[in-house]
Amino acid sequence: MISAKKTAKITAAALAILLLMTLCPTKVRAYSPPNDTVRIGLYYGATALQAANLQNVDGYGGFEFGYFDPDTRAFISIGATTGETKISMLRDRNMYYKSDGNTYVTEAVSDIIIGCFHVQLPGSYNDFYGADSVARGYGSGFVKYDNGVFVACVGDYTTRSRANEEAAALGGSVTEGTQYTIAVAATGTGRVLFEFDGGSSRALGVRPLDVNSKTWFKQHQYYGAFQYYRQDGQDLRVLNFISVDDYIKGVLPQEMSPTWPLEALKAQAVTARTYALSKLGSHGGSGFDLCTTEHCQAYIGVSTANDMINRAVNETSGEYVTYNGELCETYYSSSDGGSTENSENVWAQARPYLRGVVDPYEQDVANSVSQYFWTVKYTPSELTTRMKGRGINCGTITSLTVSQYTENGNVFAVTMKDTNGKSWTFKKDEARIALGARSLRFTIGGGTQPGVVPIQDRTVYANSGETVSDGALYAVGADGEIVQLPAGDIYAATGTGEITTVGAPAPTTESSADGKIDGVFVLSGTGNGHNVGMSQWGAYAMAQRGMTYRDIIHFYYTDVEIG
Repeated sequence: MISAKKTAKITAAALAILLLMTLCPTKVRAYSPPNDTVRIGLYYGATALQAANLQNVDGYGGFEFGYFDPDTRAFISIGATTGETKISMLRDRNMYYKSDGNTYVTEAVSDIIIGCFHVQLPGSYNDFYGADSVARGYGSGFVKYDNGVFVACVGDYTTRSRANEEAAALGGSVTEGTQYTIAVAATGTGRVLFEFDGGSSRALGVRPLDVNSKTWFKQHQYYGAFQYYRQDGQDLRVLNFISVDDYIKGVLPQEMSPTWPLEALKAQAVTARTYALSKLGSHGGSGFDLCTTEHCQAYIGVSTANDMINRAVNETSGEYVTYNGELCETYYSSSDGGSTENSENVWAQARPYLRGVVDPYEQDVANSVSQYFWTVKYTPSELTTRMKGRGINCGTITSLTVSQYTENGNVFAVTMKDTNGKSWTFKKDEARIALGARSLRFTIGGGTQPGVVPIQDRTVYANSGETVSDGALYAVGADGEIVQLPAGDIYAATGTGEITTVGAPAPTTESSADGKIDGVFVLSGTGNGHNVGMSQWGAYAMAQRGMTYRDIIHFYYTDVEIG
């Protein structure tokens, strides 16, 4: 860094270019995803369902049945439809309707029953309509798709003996399905509408007849289609097959308030869309791409999407963040506390576009963000208990200090010692998680972070040292745009072309030697999240200043393209 007393010749134009470099968009190169349909795991594993309901949001329409092409993910219709607006998919077992939960269960809780034994009439058909023409001749008739062919079935009986009696009378045979069979019922009734058995290769697909309409599922509205598969022959795994833009319309209001500025919402739409496609197949072993939690991205359908959310997604449709033509992993978090961080200083892998940047914009909203300034305290016994809960065999913890900071002033490593003289060091994001810190931007035992100047402590000087303002620093760019400058030593060209300081950092203070204040370990920090990539509150502040979503993305992600 140039000394505060050192001067050099530089043109004002060159300085303006330097100040605005992070805000200048790079050359656009369009990215075309291999597939714009994503598979979202709604219920699976321990959360798999005995039964799953669907309902048309508009109250009319009905549903269509089929399966999904494994390569293109396109819905393949088998010609089977129903005009019912409320349907339930369930295991082909004796299932009882539970009115207080509006679902079907295996326990005998009511007189409304879907029996698992049916009479299969002679013959098979190549299409739904041939089997349906036969099934319609019986009051309880329905069609079953059975591994590529269609058969007509009658009745649903709870015992094989009762089914045998009916089979003898009708000239058919008894069927009770396989571990893959799924029954479709009119919700709240004991009436079977359709059955599907695609073996191990085809799972049941269901979509509304009006493919652009929304569907109720678990009190939330969804676009797209659904897939059902009996996991291990037991409960139903439920997936949502949906276009990436409709998926982002559900993610966006979970990640950002729909009332935020449009440009911030658009930045979030582009980063969330990019992140989703960069993580396709994250749950490939379970048969889908993304889950609905923060492990991937929060998603509960599109019930909370409004006009601003839809506009943000529609106006950025088809746009992705790339680096050298490849999708970026566009991580983001709530707030960075004043600086983002290089990815390798938080996790394991270095990404050239995930470089830490000093963030001056969050200061605009810091006092309005809940728990932006935070403190975590532990007595020695509390911290010892926490560490033992993490599997560390330690005595009473006597010392906790930040043993290494990054160049951007974020925590890289913390070290603790116990009464037995042993020590442990936690590095990177493990340090944040181990200590329950809200971000990696903190100190222990008081003091200030290296290179960090509290904005309220800065004094600004120009030329001969005359004070011109206190607090935030600003510069006027080549296009007349006012740009806030980051913390630290700030330099500018004088009228004669000399470099001189315009901001002097306040002196730093030291933390306590053992991390304790009055006998208690005290962590004091700013921000919330992992400090990698875009700050959502920073995006809000930038949008409030009139910057575009492209400005925001180019600021937080280094040398990227949007297209």
